[in-house]
Amino acid sequence: MCCLKPEEDDVQVLDYEHSSLSDVPAEVFNHERTLEILRLDCNQIADLPRPLFHCHGLKELWLSDNEIALLPPALASLIHLQVLDVSKNSLTEVPDAISGLKALIILDLSVNPLGKLPEGATKLLSLESLNLSDTFLEFLPANFGRLTKLRLLELRENQLATLPKSMARLTALKRLDMGQNDLCDLPEVVGSIPSLTELWVDGNKLDVLPEFVGHLQNLVHLDASRNCLHGIAPTIGLCKSLTDLSLTSNNLANLPEEIGDLTLLTVLRVDDNRLTCLPDSVGRLSNLEELQAGQNRLSKLPASIGLLRKLETLMLNENLLEELPVELGSCQRLTVLSLRKNRLEHLPPEMGHLSRLRVVNLSCNRLLHLPVSFLKLPSLSALWLSEAQTKPVVPLQTDVDSATGHKVLTCFLLPQSTDPEPEEELTPADKGSPNVVTARSPTHIKFAFDGETDPKAGKLMRNPTPYPKELKALAKHAQHI
Repeated sequence: MCCLKPEEDDVQVLDYEHSSLSDVPAEVFNHERTLEILRLDCNQIADLPRPLFHCHGLKELWLSDNEIALLPPALASLIHLQVLDVSKNSLTEVPDAISGLKALIILDLSVNPLGKLPEGATKLLSLESLNLSDTFLEFLPANFGRLTKLRLLELRENQLATLPKSMARLTALKRLDMGQNDLCDLPEVVGSIPSLTELWVDGNKLDVLPEFVGHLQNLVHLDASRNCLHGIAPTIGLCKSLTDLSLTSNNLANLPEEIGDLTLLTVLRVDDNRLTCLPDSVGRLSNLEELQAGQNRLSKLPASIGLLRKLETLMLNENLLEELPVELGSCQRLTVLSLRKNRLEHLPPEMGHLSRLRVVNLSCNRLLHLPVSFLKLPSLSALWLSEAQTKPVVPLQTDVDSATGHKVLTCFLLPQSTDPEPEEELTPADKGSPNVVTARSPTHIKFAFDGETDPKAGKLMRNPTPYPKELKALAKHAQHI
């Protein structure tokens, strides 16, 4: 009786990532019968040899960050392929034969100068994740809605001005990223995709968030920052699942009262707008942990802010605040409070109740002194009173306010004598232009203790794509010369 040994070439996975390869290794073809996963990311491969497409059992093919300019039609022979990543190459087209990859679930074509998506790509009916970011797209095929299993669609940094109406059929879509495109209006078809939980439309030319945004009642994250927004429809209050809303860098003069209906909201960013006040309804945001409202025209805060019992970070830099409501002292979880560049002369003694306060930035105000209740802040590790301050905490001495006879705190940095310098105003047209960079100081201040604090789980972040939009436009022009 013959004993059979396992064959030595029963290899299912080969990983050549970061191997400085200029060609697909010949070893790959020795395992064409068993190979299921092949990683060739981050090399200098320019051509894909025909024997590669004899690996009919291949399920995952990773080719990101190479020098590939052409996908051969033979690609269609990989009928079991579930993952194809050809991002960050030099592809100018995708063969229609890609339609043969019937098992494909994940397709990443991002960062390639494609210009258009072939009809064949709309026949990939098993597709759940499609990344087309930074591919020079000006439109999507009219029958894009065939991809009914799609859950994630990345369209960031293209030249899209609209979306096909057939996308209303994408009933499984959870994440839609259209950031940094040429949208002047939010495509109406977006309101027909109620399954969405994430919507990114930052860096466009939107002037309003329309009423149909209220149809997106499963939406958890909405980023409409860096647009030209001057209005938000009251129906935003129907998006009751929202936890993260970013409206940074727009032209908003007010927020609708209905924003207070977003009771699950944990992060609200409205910095760098034209707000003169916050609505009283903001006090109903009972789960709010972070409020960014710097670089506006706020002259006062609503008393209802004291109802934000979970608020941890409050950023109000570069406003016109002359006083703070005493109710602020009820925000018991407040950890970071930044009020740089306002017009404050006094602070309410109730701030002494903020026992978790670690960082306070009061530089560039008009403060005469500090309330003696600041001595009751056991967690305070940084108190900034001047931009020229070299240490996070300076010694404070007790004194008596000659006007009231009350005990106060003072130091060599008080009273503050330098008024905030007026900021150069941008017109609405300037503010929406991608070529205009605001000269204001950053809203986020890096504090000395930042490294000690773990970032919160679940915070969504967007890393910038590799090429600025202006350079892409020049590259596209060069292609046609």
